[in-house]
Amino acid sequence: MSRSCQLREAHRNNIIEDAKARLKKVDVGTAYSHLPYHKYSVLLPILAKEGKLYLLFTVRSEKLRRSPGEVCFPGGKTEPSDMDETATALREAQEEVGLPPHQVEVICRLVPLLFNKEDLIFPVVGIIDHDFQARPNPDEVQDVFLVPLGYFLHPRVYRSYQVAVSGRSVTLHCFEYTNPEDGVTYVIKGMTAVLAILVALTVFKQKPTFDIEVNLDALIPSFEKLLLYRNNGSKL
Repeated sequence: MSRSCQLREAHRNNIIEDAKARLKKVDVGTAYSHLPYHKYSVLLPILAKEGKLYLLFTVRSEKLRRSPGEVCFPGGKTEPSDMDETATALREAQEEVGLPPHQVEVICRLVPLLFNKEDLIFPVVGIIDHDFQARPNPDEVQDVFLVPLGYFLHPRVYRSYQVAVSGRSVTLHCFEYTNPEDGVTYVIKGMTAVLAILVALTVFKQKPTFDIEVNLDALIPSFEKLLLYRNNGSKL
């Protein structure tokens, strides 16, 4: 291995280790697994490439009845055969983009997101290899792409909307990202956008260029307020 390759690999390892250390501080483990909701899990795959951290996203197939063509993370509903929420996320990632579970280093589980008052979505954050080549399942996924993690703190194109949910005002975040390799523009919004923001906040410990109610010194309580209690003013 050449000297330049060794330096690149050392830098990649350093930024991954720093990210892992910070993400482990917001790991909630199984603290919310007992909640009586319909359970879903998503995998938030992080990889290091060219000196930066990236998140991997999918675009849902137009064949799907639910949210066709939308950007999301690999994920789906918990099956009876799944050992836990992490197993659901890993299984779905393998089914959707051909990511073998043994190639994912699971780092943490974030506070789950309560959706539609009856669905609980568990975000699982994992590190994947920098040269992973996705093999999208065409029945579920029409595209796979990467976005620099820092983009969710310092976006070039960003909008937000206020909507009423159960009598409370909730902010919906929306990003547009243009892939420099092929010029394709993707819209990342809603739950997917919020989860990407929270991972970026955790890893970089920086406030974004837009408004979001997060205390960097109390991330888990902030995540609970944003994800669990946004549809309900009281605790679960």
